[in-house]
Amino acid sequence: MTTFADLGLDPKVLSAIADAGYETPTPIQAQAIPHALAGRDVLGIAQTGTGKTASFVLPMVTMLSRGRARARMPRSLVLAPTRELAAQVAENFDIYAKNTKLTKALLIGGVSFKEQDALIDKGVDVLIATPGRLLDHFERGKLLLTGVQVMVVDEADRMLDMGFIPDIERIFQLTPFTRQTLFFSATMAPEIERITNTFLSNPERIEVARAATTGENIDQGVVMFKASRKDRQASEKRALLRALIEREGTDCKNAIIFCNRKTEVDIVAKSLNKYGYDAAPIHGDLDQSQRTRTLNAFREGELRFLCASDVAARGLDVPAVSHIFNYDVPSHAEDYVHRIGRTGRAGLKGRALMICVPSDEKNLGDIENLVQREIPRVENPLDKSASQTGQQNAAPEREETAEGGQAVAEGPEQTAPKAETPKGKPPPRPKRETKKRDPGKETPAHPAGSSGKDDRNPAPRDKDGRVIGMGDHVPAFLTRPFKAPAD
Repeated sequence: MTTFADLGLDPKVLSAIADAGYETPTPIQAQAIPHALAGRDVLGIAQTGTGKTASFVLPMVTMLSRGRARARMPRSLVLAPTRELAAQVAENFDIYAKNTKLTKALLIGGVSFKEQDALIDKGVDVLIATPGRLLDHFERGKLLLTGVQVMVVDEADRMLDMGFIPDIERIFQLTPFTRQTLFFSATMAPEIERITNTFLSNPERIEVARAATTGENIDQGVVMFKASRKDRQASEKRALLRALIEREGTDCKNAIIFCNRKTEVDIVAKSLNKYGYDAAPIHGDLDQSQRTRTLNAFREGELRFLCASDVAARGLDVPAVSHIFNYDVPSHAEDYVHRIGRTGRAGLKGRALMICVPSDEKNLGDIENLVQREIPRVENPLDKSASQTGQQNAAPEREETAEGGQAVAEGPEQTAPKAETPKGKPPPRPKRETKKRDPGKETPAHPAGSSGKDDRNPAPRDKDGRVIGMGDHVPAFLTRPFKAPAD
C-alpha cells in the first residue's frame, strides 16, 4: 500500500499531513504528486471529492520550500472559479504549510483591494485567486506574473461554464513560458482539450476514473413530479421537498439543496424556515461576509440545510454531508456530477435525490447519457400519503380556486350545487304563475272609459271608448285647456 512517505514529499509536509489525520493518499494523489515533484505538467481528471486539491497543494509546498518571494511577484498561482473554492484552497495551504515559512494571498471579490494590495506588496509565495479579481489587480499595476514558477488551474470545466476561458487564456500569456502547469478537472469538454493542447507541454495525463462519473458510494434517485395544476407547481414542489426530507428521517443529518436560480434559492430557504426547518441561502448575490458566515455555520453543524446555487457545487468541502437534494434538474449535465459530489466524500456513504418536472425530462436524459447509467425512479411520498389518507367517510376538504372563491368538494352525500350567475348581473326574477284561460268562461270586459289598469287619472276618450291622443299616461297639465294671455 502506498503511503505519503513514498511520494517524496518534504518531511515538514509529512508532519503536517500526519497532524491532519491522513495516512494513505487517494488514487489521484498517489499518481499526480510524483509527476508534479518531477517538474512535469499534469492533466488530472477525477470525479469530485477524490482529493484533487491536495494533489497540487502538497507538491507546491514541497517545491516552494526552497526560495524567497519578492514584492508583487508571486512564485506560484492557483486559479479557482469561485470564491468558495479559492477559500478552500487557501485553507488547505494553511494546513499543509503550517511547518514552513511560506506566505499566501487570497484575491477574491467582496474583499477590499487595499488589504489585498498590502499582502501582494510584501511578496507572497502562493497567490490564490479568481480570474476576474486577479486581472483587476494586474490592470491596476499592482501585480506582476513574470515570476510564476508553478501555475494551477482547478475545476477547469467550471471555468468554461462560467465564461472564464478568455480570462484563463490571457493569464496563461502573462505567465512565463517555462512555468509548470497543473490542470485539474472532473470533466473534459472539447474547449478545455484545446486549452490543454495549447498551453500544456507534454502533460502527464492522469485519469483515475472515467470523466463525469459519480461516486459508487452515493445512493441516487429521482422523483418524477407533475403538479395538479400549472399555477400550483411551485408550492406543490416545495411541499414535495419537505416530504422527501421527512421520509429520510434521522438519516438526513444535514443537506445541501441545489436550485438553478438565485431567486429560487431565497424562496426555498424562506419556505423551509416557515415550516420549521433550519435553512439559509447562499448564492453569488449575497455579501461575501454573509456567505462566509453561512458556510461556517453549515460546517460547524449549526445549520442543517444549505440552499445553494451552483456557486457552492464547487469548493464546498464538508466531509459529513449526508444528503443532496436537487430541487431543480441542472441545465448542464456536468453540474449534476459536481452537485452530488458534495456528499459521499472521504469514503462515507451519501444520498442524492432529485425532483424532475415534465419540462426537465430532457435535461434528465442528458445527465443519464453523461453518467452512462439510469438514475433510479423514487416513489413520490405525497402520492403515497394521499392514497393512505383518502377515506370515503372523511370530511371533504374545500380547495380555494384561483379567483379567491371556494370550489365545491365532492362527498358521498353531496347535493347539487347552486347555479352561479355572472358577476355584475342580478339573478333572474322568478316567473309569475299565470292561470290558463278557460275558453268556456268569458272574462268581463272593462267598462267604457276604463283602461283596466289605473283609473285614478283616466285619459280622455271619444264616444266609442277609444283613447284620444297619447293614452292614459299623459300628464294632467297637458290636458288642461290653453288660454291666451289678455292683451
